[in-house]
Amino acid sequence: MAGDNGYETQAQIMLERIEQALETRAPEIEFETQNEILTLEFPDGSRIVVNKQRPLKQIWLAARAGGFHYDYDAATGCWMRGDGHELLADLETFASGQLQRPVRLR
Repeated sequence: MAGDNGYETQAQIMLERIEQALETRAPEIEFETQNEILTLEFPDGSRIVVNKQRPLKQIWLAARAGGFHYDYDAATGCWMRGDGHELLADLETFASGQLQRPVRLR
């Protein structure tokens, strides 16, 4: 990704996209953003944390399933893991498991 501004822009767009999707599609998941850390809290008290990792130009996600790192792929416009998994798809999977019902964020 070209420069810090490109990273900042794309990372901020993704965090805001997640927040908007949660508000409209999964209102039972509480969320809060502080210091570039988006914390999702589920009715059972479990959490998923999504945050910027500026030095590495990545977004990190921590869930019950583990910790994952995503790089921005300008060709697809998606945040991707090295193994080909996409951030929003992973977040849907992990949130669905923790909420115990399907969660669609896209």
